[in-house]
Amino acid sequence: MAAAARSSGGMSDQLFVSIKLECPRLAEMGLVPHVFGSHPVVGAWDPSKALLMEQEEAAVWGLSCIVPSHRETLDFKFLLKPKDNSSHCIVEEGPDRSLVCGSNEVEIRNALFKFNDETGVVECKIFVETEILSPFDLAASWKAHQEHLQPRVRGAHDVIMNADSESRAKGADGRHVPPQEEQRAIFVDRGVGSPEFARPTNETISMSNIKFDSEAKDMPAAEGAVAAAAVADQMYGPKEDRKLAIVLVGLPARGKTFTAAKLTRYLRWLGHETKHFNVGKYRRLKHGINQTADFFRGDNKEGVEARNEVAALAMEDMLSWMQEGGQVGIFDATNSTRNRRNMLMKMAEGKCKIIFLETICNDQNVLERNMRLKVQRSPDYAEQTDFEAGVRDFKERLAYYEKVYEPVEEGSYVKMIDMVSGTGGQLQINDISGYLPGRIVFFLVNCHLTPRPILLTRHGESLDNVRGRIGGDSSLSETGSLYSRKLASFIEKRLASERTASIWTSTLQRSILTAQPIIGFPKIQWRALDEINAGICDGMTYDEIKKIKPEEYESRSKDKLRYRYPRGESYLDVIQRLEPVIIELERQRAPVVVISHQAVLRALYAYFADKPLEELPNIEIPLHTIIEIQMGVAGVQEKRYKLMDAVDSTAGI
Repeated sequence: MAAAARSSGGMSDQLFVSIKLECPRLAEMGLVPHVFGSHPVVGAWDPSKALLMEQEEAAVWGLSCIVPSHRETLDFKFLLKPKDNSSHCIVEEGPDRSLVCGSNEVEIRNALFKFNDETGVVECKIFVETEILSPFDLAASWKAHQEHLQPRVRGAHDVIMNADSESRAKGADGRHVPPQEEQRAIFVDRGVGSPEFARPTNETISMSNIKFDSEAKDMPAAEGAVAAAAVADQMYGPKEDRKLAIVLVGLPARGKTFTAAKLTRYLRWLGHETKHFNVGKYRRLKHGINQTADFFRGDNKEGVEARNEVAALAMEDMLSWMQEGGQVGIFDATNSTRNRRNMLMKMAEGKCKIIFLETICNDQNVLERNMRLKVQRSPDYAEQTDFEAGVRDFKERLAYYEKVYEPVEEGSYVKMIDMVSGTGGQLQINDISGYLPGRIVFFLVNCHLTPRPILLTRHGESLDNVRGRIGGDSSLSETGSLYSRKLASFIEKRLASERTASIWTSTLQRSILTAQPIIGFPKIQWRALDEINAGICDGMTYDEIKKIKPEEYESRSKDKLRYRYPRGESYLDVIQRLEPVIIELERQRAPVVVISHQAVLRALYAYFADKPLEELPNIEIPLHTIIEIQMGVAGVQEKRYKLMDAVDSTAGI
């Protein structure tokens, strides 16, 4: 049953709130308006956590936010704080205000603030507008996320195409713009880091019984899930409260385990506690690795019972792991019959939400390749000395599965149809709601198995590297300029037959200058690839930070992953702004060279290498070294090329 995303009244709906306050006297009095209320997103009645309203005009302040529409009534009030004394506040007079959910009308009321001096009473005019939205409305409104997620101190667009890419459209300012930037919504940014509030477009997406063509040009940008997720993190509280089981479905050799591993790596990188449960491992532990194709016959009662038993054991382990704090379990098995899936749904009832992820492939060339790869790598055939005999046995096993296979038609599901062939494909979605499922869907629609290299390298040595200063926007040293020429020569040889490759840089000049000698490839500048923002420590050496800001130096040394530079970023902030880059790297079918900075490349490398987040801040990414990541059906492989020696005194960033 199809259901419209807007005003559906579902559990995943969200309430968009736009608040304006108008008062000419506040600016003269040095007062700043805030909002606080009954929900955590607006401070939970704690004045110290009240949300600051941004001054939009001389006498007008505004604030937009997202709150759950299905929660209890949201009560709130306004308060004023002096600019130079945030601990003192004046709360508006009168009863609490309550939101009118989904009225799509503007409510106009006054707010009165009483002062205990000659000021007396100050009256402000209040405008409140609300609208019911689904998470996918937010996903569809991604368009300006890249433009507004940036630190304000650097005046560059997030993604800039150079003139080499003539096929790109030009924006109003004459710059080259990727297709996903052609339409824009407005996102309200709270400074550096994640977008907390979003103003959506009027575009509506239905997420029941819909299909995405993986080559479609008119679908919302996949990265929209980033904005929806950032907002939902504010809405739903601790991530461990949301339990989700992704149950794989599909015949053998359809890429289930590859998809499961890829999805596990992505969710872990985003900070979601995720674990891959492979039922085949349970079967081999309990029944050994020497099972012939007969064990998988649908009319082999003992075999069916044995396989259901190990599936139940794996499911019990996954549910126990969730109770101990796990968030997303990836349940990897064929799960090819309705009876098996019903068993899993019954076990999960009241404990977690199940989404079936069915992989379907009709390309016989891909299937033949996958079958031979399966026999070559699967522990089931580790002791099989005759490779072709193993292939015949596997094909016989596959035939038994095909006889009893029942496609998914029940519950919440995602079907990936011919998406591994590299020639398009289709994603079918039924009864999917919530920010995390939506995030997963948009990740999957961009995944494919086309082999291609991704080359990661830091910029050449900069003048600030020589001085030991972090951040900044300095030029290259003589050594860095030499590296840029050596890199160009390397790229020319390595990608000589890859004329569709592209060069991605940050918007900082040391990265752009490193790419300058490279010719013949389009160059794209990403704001998201800029170095971690060191805030008030930008341009300082670590010795200076230790001397001038000893408390910051100590805090950073205790937890580099979560430490946020004052007015700057943490590594977790960097991960969040890099998610669009990861989505785009997954979508690319041609080689990509990424020339960026140490903290950024640590985060990207941690994704591809599936490194725990706690290790991320200490990953070694030396200057003048190329890390080649090979992406393809065999998984992720790595090579390193050291073009020059370098001494990097800013390696600790």
